[in-house]
Amino acid sequence: MNSFAAIGPRMRYVVVALISVGLVGVALVLQHTVGLVPCPLCIFQRIAYLAVALFATVAAWREPRVSGQFFGFLALACAIAGAGIAGRHVWLEMNPQGLSCGPGLQTMLENFPLTEVFPKVFRGGGDCSETSWTLLGLTIADWSLIWFAILTVVLAATLLARRFRPLIAR
Repeated sequence: MNSFAAIGPRMRYVVVALISVGLVGVALVLQHTVGLVPCPLCIFQRIAYLAVALFATVAAWREPRVSGQFFGFLALACAIAGAGIAGRHVWLEMNPQGLSCGPGLQTMLENFPLTEVFPKVFRGGGDCSETSWTLLGLTIADWSLIWFAILTVVLAATLLARRFRPLIAR
């Protein structure tokens, strides 16, 4: 029996939730101690991590058969959405548009309707394409994309493990 199958789905959901909250904690530490100001895409990635954590926690708490799988699927959907946001962020860093720093997310939310804010955020501003911090040669957006990919794989494997349990036990 492999080690992944040895860990129950509830524990996997708990680990996913703890990792997600931990990553938001790291982002807050970088913001408040290092002084890195998050761009709008960073904010949306934090929201995606928190949504993954929330749904994974509920999935761990609920009965795994029906409602646990539903909340696990919601966690997976949020992880995929977060990967999309992080992927866009990585693309903007690799292909800077030469834009000046745009207004922050709070300013946009206060002055524009949501129908205008979301396209502006995903278009990215100058602050989304700047690389201000790296670890092992990777930017924060790169690391975020890697973590969203890991969470997506773990959540998908958790949801599919139940369906393919007879094949795994062989």
